[in-house]
Amino acid sequence: MDKELDLSNQRVCVTGGAGFLGTHLIKKLKEHGAKQIFVPEYPQFDLVKSEDIVRMIEEAKPDVIIHLAAKVGGIGANRERPGEFFYDNLMMGVQLIHHAWQMGVEKFVAIGTICAYPKFTPVPFKEEDLWNGYPEETNAPYGLAKKMLLVQSQAYREQYGYNSIFLLPVNLYGPGDNFNPASSHVIPALIRKCLEAKEQNAKEIIAWGDGSPTREFIYVEDAAEGITLATMRYNSSEPVNIGSSFEISIKDLTELIARLTGFEGEICWDPSKPNGQPRRKLDTTRAKERFGFEAKTNFEDGLRRTIEWYANERANGRG
Repeated sequence: MDKELDLSNQRVCVTGGAGFLGTHLIKKLKEHGAKQIFVPEYPQFDLVKSEDIVRMIEEAKPDVIIHLAAKVGGIGANRERPGEFFYDNLMMGVQLIHHAWQMGVEKFVAIGTICAYPKFTPVPFKEEDLWNGYPEETNAPYGLAKKMLLVQSQAYREQYGYNSIFLLPVNLYGPGDNFNPASSHVIPALIRKCLEAKEQNAKEIIAWGDGSPTREFIYVEDAAEGITLATMRYNSSEPVNIGSSFEISIKDLTELIARLTGFEGEICWDPSKPNGQPRRKLDTTRAKERFGFEAKTNFEDGLRRTIEWYANERANGRG
């Protein structure tokens, strides 16, 4: 393990710090001693624009940048706007790393995506398999845009000795997630469907695909802890998976969420809708070995907390 960075005397800039993962990450950074945290907010800082990135670095004078900001969405959003997802994510990341290096920011933490892995990666996904094929088509533009930050991170370390790291978190879930039906991922989408069906006494819900794909999920607080530990302890450009090593089929997940929300109707599968990648499960050995991270939250406990949070938001007119 590398020498640990003392966060108490570091100025940390968290792009996307007002978002789902960002709000949890900021809490974790503070728990680990960080006192000076800057969150650039849109539209004051549009990180697709080079001049806004330069202004942000000049104003915040960060020692560390953790780049969480991303244009993200589920399968539907990725299919409708692949060009936007590619361009915005690539421009943000590539220019941020470049200006951070150029302007003397000591460390850069790039957050990649599990969508960067090839469609038919052997399970569990190992970091060395990242380049053994093309990603799943529905989210390839997004996945490849983020993967370029790994290429850049390694190239800048090799040529300039720049300390940037690249982390690959698996699908997140937890309180504060995005429950907007147009752009949400599978867990919040299913929780919302089940709660709405229950409120309306509906006899059934429609779920996408055929239920056969498997996914791994990590509770958002665990992911925030993993990113914080990597920021403090990891200084290499080899990519690192951040996951829970827990795999569940979409069918079992849907049935579990129905049970936990109290929806007793029928689950109808719509095979005309895409399944996405067939299987996803990570090998998380490297994170444990290199910076001592292991996910702690039991999946069912995490789901209960997420459902409680969202049910409370709906009860207060916010959901």
